[in-house]
Amino acid sequence: MPLPTRFELGDFALQSGDTLRRAQITYVQLGELNKARDNLVILPTYYGGAHSGNMPLVGAHSPLDPERFCILVPNMFGNGHSSSPSNTVEEQRGPRFPYVSLLDNVYAQKKLIEERFNDACPALILGWSMGGMQALQWAASFPQRVARVMSICATARCWPHNQVFLDGVRAALQADCTFKGGDYERPPEKGLRAFGRVYAGWAYSQAFYRNGLYQQLGCPTIEALLKFWEEDHLAQDANDLLAMLETWRRADVSSGCRYDGDLAQALQTISADCIIMPGSTDLYFTEQDARYEAAMIPRAEVIPLVSDWGHCAGAPGRSPVDTARILETCRRLLSR
Repeated sequence: MPLPTRFELGDFALQSGDTLRRAQITYVQLGELNKARDNLVILPTYYGGAHSGNMPLVGAHSPLDPERFCILVPNMFGNGHSSSPSNTVEEQRGPRFPYVSLLDNVYAQKKLIEERFNDACPALILGWSMGGMQALQWAASFPQRVARVMSICATARCWPHNQVFLDGVRAALQADCTFKGGDYERPPEKGLRAFGRVYAGWAYSQAFYRNGLYQQLGCPTIEALLKFWEEDHLAQDANDLLAMLETWRRADVSSGCRYDGDLAQALQTISADCIIMPGSTDLYFTEQDARYEAAMIPRAEVIPLVSDWGHCAGAPGRSPVDTARILETCRRLLSR
């Protein structure tokens, strides 16, 4: 995998009216843009993940082959690689990091494409979880530029039950007395461990635990899986997690002056050929919510990812069987 490249945005105006000082996004590029500029594929990152997390989707085994496509993996604001509470200028560091919307991420990515990728129109935008939300935001914000979208275990809006889940994990993290409103002197370890344990109960389905599917991840017991989730979150910055969580919690592709909160109008404007792939046992990006939205997208096909892996069915490489189904569906979409 190539090393990530840094793209400077300068002082970047945000949807909220705030300014992200000395903003930058980092990205990985695999493959080259062709002369026709019609082979660009964007793989936005997901919550808590970085560019490396999308690599199981790329390669000769996949329809997303760098020999054919120019594949761009932009890191989301807040993930510790692009501008984030943990790496930004001092006056916006930590809890002073401004709210960054889903649309802000997409506008930054568009500016990157304008300046580094000859303003190419994406042939496909594919993402899981928050990556899928960004894909739908792209399609609603720039309907004439996006040819295809594949949104996996995601929705165009963060619906109320999803918000309740996020409020719960946030409260678990902030309950640590060392958190100090985000001005912690050392990582709030107890809060991060609690965050990971609570999250694990939502990320997989009831059947995943009942049938012992966690053993396929190398965890012999549920306790071993929960400890893995603890360690994974201890490796992340608490304020980074909360910044991305707020982007997710307030996500709505119809927010802003173009649609003024009219979700139906935003979705009806999408002209891309769309595959909406909800997880059949996803506990927070539910199939019901995804189907409700897809009914308003003119060229959307709903293909459920039938799996006991819950939301993590869509995680690149997590469940090899589910990832293979995602790639085969992607192959079909690209052939249209």
